[in-house]
Amino acid sequence: MPFAITVVPVMPLRAEPAHKSEMISQALFGECVETETVNADGWVKIRLQYDGYEGWVTASHLETITLDLFEAAPTHMATQWAARVTVNGQPMYIPYGCMLKMGETAWGNVQVTAETGIEPFSPPASPRTAWRAIAHTFLNTPYLWGGKSVFGIDCSGFTQSVYKILGIPLLRDAYQQATQGETVSLIQEAAPGDLAFFDNEAGRITHVGLMLSDHQIIHSAGKVRIDPIDHLGIVNADTGLRTHKLRIIKRML
Repeated sequence: MPFAITVVPVMPLRAEPAHKSEMISQALFGECVETETVNADGWVKIRLQYDGYEGWVTASHLETITLDLFEAAPTHMATQWAARVTVNGQPMYIPYGCMLKMGETAWGNVQVTAETGIEPFSPPASPRTAWRAIAHTFLNTPYLWGGKSVFGIDCSGFTQSVYKILGIPLLRDAYQQATQGETVSLIQEAAPGDLAFFDNEAGRITHVGLMLSDHQIIHSAGKVRIDPIDHLGIVNADTGLRTHKLRIIKRML
């Protein structure tokens, strides 16, 4: 099973081959992976095609595919919170943002048919204006460590997902994303869609969000929410408490 595709709506990616192990990320329906190790208990060590993240998944969540399909570009996207496909004659609801390779009639032994909320995909011509509506689709999604969908998402999963729909690749974790893009010197110079990064007491970058303006940010903290931000960091709009210390702002758009 050298190349495979995700055939469940959301596939947990775990640190170790056990259901009780930490979920470190996810793969959405239609995401391709490279497989490395298969153990006797039905767990597979995989590497995600999109960002290179590695972890363990259950074999039943995958279907073996050809190299041609693995290398093909996505042709369609789920544009509704819960879009519908048919998989081997059975209905399945998949989350917003799933990228599908629909050029072939089957993914290995799995036949997929688009039903509702599946549209042809091409990155927006103007990412600087398109990103805001994409980000707002995730509003009030609960925070979930390792999450990447509208049903649960972490801070870097949120920024990565928004940028993926824009056709701009981001790495998976906040500290990795902070190595990308160009530095914005002052918060007053921040533009909508810029990435803002925040560190902990040890100086490690642990949080990221998207600047709505030079004084507002949308980010996943408890849930995807909008909060005020200044040169010191984020202030929770509900409690008035400062929650995150600003480290750096980077521009990718």
